[in-house]
Amino acid sequence: MKRFLKAGLVLALAGTGLLSQAATELVIATVNNGHMIEMQKLTPFFEKANPDIKLKWVTLEEGTLRQRVTTDIATKGGQFDVMTIGLYEAPIWSKKGWLQPIATDAAYDADDLLPAIRAGLSYEGKLYAAPFYGESSMLMYRKDLADKVGFQMPEQPTWAQVKELAGKIHDPKAGVYGMCLRGKPGWGDNMAFLTTLVNTNGGQWFDMQWKPQIDTKPWKDAINFYVDLMKSYGPPGASANSFNENLALFNEGKCGMWVDATIAASFISDPKQSKVADKVAFAQAPVAVTPKGANWLWTWNLAIPASSTKGAAAQTFVKWATSKEYVNLVAKEHGWATVPTGTRKSTYANPEFQKLAKFAAAEKKAIDTANLSDSTLPKSPYVGVQYAAIPEFQAIGVAVGQQMSAALSGKVTVDQALKTSQTAAEREMKKAGYYK
Repeated sequence: MKRFLKAGLVLALAGTGLLSQAATELVIATVNNGHMIEMQKLTPFFEKANPDIKLKWVTLEEGTLRQRVTTDIATKGGQFDVMTIGLYEAPIWSKKGWLQPIATDAAYDADDLLPAIRAGLSYEGKLYAAPFYGESSMLMYRKDLADKVGFQMPEQPTWAQVKELAGKIHDPKAGVYGMCLRGKPGWGDNMAFLTTLVNTNGGQWFDMQWKPQIDTKPWKDAINFYVDLMKSYGPPGASANSFNENLALFNEGKCGMWVDATIAASFISDPKQSKVADKVAFAQAPVAVTPKGANWLWTWNLAIPASSTKGAAAQTFVKWATSKEYVNLVAKEHGWATVPTGTRKSTYANPEFQKLAKFAAAEKKAIDTANLSDSTLPKSPYVGVQYAAIPEFQAIGVAVGQQMSAALSGKVTVDQALKTSQTAAEREMKKAGYYK
């Protein structure tokens, strides 16, 4: 009898439309950048195709996001069904068993993902996070200024060549600075760039015994070069500048050159945003004694915490948001210039995208050549180009970043900054039990 009553109630509810309220609600934590905000605006397309799933967005600043999702996943809090995580967290969390593997199928076409990105998000052959957009770093420069002084930019210049050009085009009276680079402290701010400079000078964060290597010659060479370059040819107040500040300077025509995230290329070549859009050109990130680790690799990815009880619905959403079809949807709604890049071969193969994105070839080459497992001249025990994928790195990177920013602003000498950094890193690694 109860079964018939229940069936009758279901039919009655279906008639009122109240059943739709029982749709699975996915809580998605994400970062407040342009591509992610665009994804939220396209929610109606997903919900229309999947009427049994509703999306609830929690949008946070990068630092706050990292804090919230790390706490939630470590404590199995279950606040979020889908999390936006970086390439740094993916290998650490998948190894700990904190993430559900992404159930890719033929339609998703995981083979279309760029190999370097796919490798960075896989553990024991399984994909544990799906890339939403990816980036490397490269040299962006004012071709008009290089032409004016008769400088022919190689496809991958040396840092010595870059410094030479910076000196020739540096003209503060005309409001043009030879080189813009990150100076703001943070493991994902100045240390993202500086680690690549250290790598290409033959340095590393830790040797094979996990001993910090910050007071070694490659670090001294790299940081002295950086401080001298920026003091001679950088903008004033460089120690407070990170990606956004340098982007604003470049778009205003105040940077002759800038080494930073490939994602910037679409902004500086957009005439709506950049005063010098028709004057920019691109080259691979400069090298010093080795090309290893000269350019970084980063992705923002969607992952499903092991604690989520809505795994099937979460899989449906993650695969939709990181699919070829999603890229085509963004292109259809807003044009190919706005699609998330750095994840799929098919995006770069698209003639419409190639026509609009003059940076596409340089960006793809930078991403393809970055190697998370082989980014330093001496052998290193860690995975990562511009970071070391161990939990302790965040605290070390922040402490070192503060010292490097202080050296750039002249508050301490380079030698003092490196010595203090070495001591702090040794203390942290010993405390964590990496070595005695």
